[in-house]
Amino acid sequence: MENKKIIIISLGGSIICPKPGEIDVKFLKEFKNFVLSFLGKGFKFIIVTGGGKTCRFYQAAAKDIGKTSNEDLDWLGVHSTKINAHLLRTIFQKVAYRVVLDSPHKKVPSEWRLLIASGWRPGWSTDYITVLLAKRFRVREFINAGNVSFVYNKDCNKYKNAVFFKNISWQEYRKIVGSEWTPGFSSPIDPIAAKLAQKLKIRAIITKGTELDNLKKIILGEKFRGTIIE
Repeated sequence: MENKKIIIISLGGSIICPKPGEIDVKFLKEFKNFVLSFLGKGFKFIIVTGGGKTCRFYQAAAKDIGKTSNEDLDWLGVHSTKINAHLLRTIFQKVAYRVVLDSPHKKVPSEWRLLIASGWRPGWSTDYITVLLAKRFRVREFINAGNVSFVYNKDCNKYKNAVFFKNISWQEYRKIVGSEWTPGFSSPIDPIAAKLAQKLKIRAIITKGTELDNLKKIILGEKFRGTIIE
């Protein structure tokens, strides 16, 4: 049976930390109050933090200094998600489970209200962890709250004629992003996670994470700005 009161959010690292060494404190204060307001209404949250630009900053440095393996680059990404996760767990210390879920299989107490999760292993992004957690907690939908409002047919930062989708199937989405994962890969949902979500029939909602009024509409089942992938 689906748990409609559990909200799973894949929170983009680039909106936690827009630049290496620069934390968006204003947003995090607002996000904290936002989550607390829903916890007060009986909702539960699972927040999975990405690595974002911090991840890519470290990966770029490693590549500039010398030859390195994709596995090591991925581990840099995993650890960058962990520092973001610990930041979130610290912010929510009064209500969050005291341990960051650095594995989607880590045991949690039955009375949890808020779980903070990070990356796990090389080979995929935290989107994949988000899908695994959705499966584990029997949630049929997750929110990808990153730095873009929609899925586009091509990179909207490079192409002015990029077209966005309000609805798209996993099959069509996977044609856009391909099937291969590389360290630092940037897309709303990574190819490995997209494949698993399609297999499990889990729906994703893509939206801009900083637009909290819009995020509220998604949680309440109202009309919202974003893309549904299913």
